[in-house]
Amino acid sequence: MNGTPIRVMLVEDDPDWRRGLAAYVNAQPDMEIAGETDEPGAALALAAETAPDVILLDIMLADSPDGLRLAGELAAASRARIVMLTSMEDRAFVAEAFRAGAVNYLVKSEFAAIPEAIRQAAADRSAIDAAAARHMLEEFRRLKRLEREYETEKFKRLLTPSEVQLLAMIHEGYSQTQIAEKSFLSLRTVKNHVGNILRKIGGKSSKDAAQKAKDHELF
Repeated sequence: MNGTPIRVMLVEDDPDWRRGLAAYVNAQPDMEIAGETDEPGAALALAAETAPDVILLDIMLADSPDGLRLAGELAAASRARIVMLTSMEDRAFVAEAFRAGAVNYLVKSEFAAIPEAIRQAAADRSAIDAAAARHMLEEFRRLKRLEREYETEKFKRLLTPSEVQLLAMIHEGYSQTQIAEKSFLSLRTVKNHVGNILRKIGGKSSKDAAQKAKDHELF
């Protein structure tokens, strides 16, 4: 920072924690508290007035995750880098904090890591806290799993049980003639079933459709 202290703004509604954090930050040789507030509605004006380099923003304000909304507003209205603080390790909050514009996310109990997080944010080279990175990865995996489950359910609803059974036989290597014989159907009926399946789920061939069904764990 070329000898100029890093200007830090605090948005925190716990007076004891805010007082202690302000003293801790002010005790660092390369940073100072430029402003602090416990009112979410006053944060934008305070940021404009004090022009902080870094904003330490609590996720939970007035017993609600107002900090997430405020992070997006502050990121859009100021040039300050935002570090989210929380007393909870919640994967959904971690992911939402980064989507809102935060550059880091720290649990308050890890207060010793806050000064370095401030320095990295001010230098625009924030390394995401390891715990935050882990929670964010777990949340993305959860969302990916939900997306896959949704796609599988949607895929299942497109096909009848008999069509799924036919695709399973195709996947096992049976020809349409063999399927007709084993199912006591005419070859024409089997071909009609295959045509209906391809219209429903797409695919270049019956084998391609069978592979899609396998990928969606239908059998």
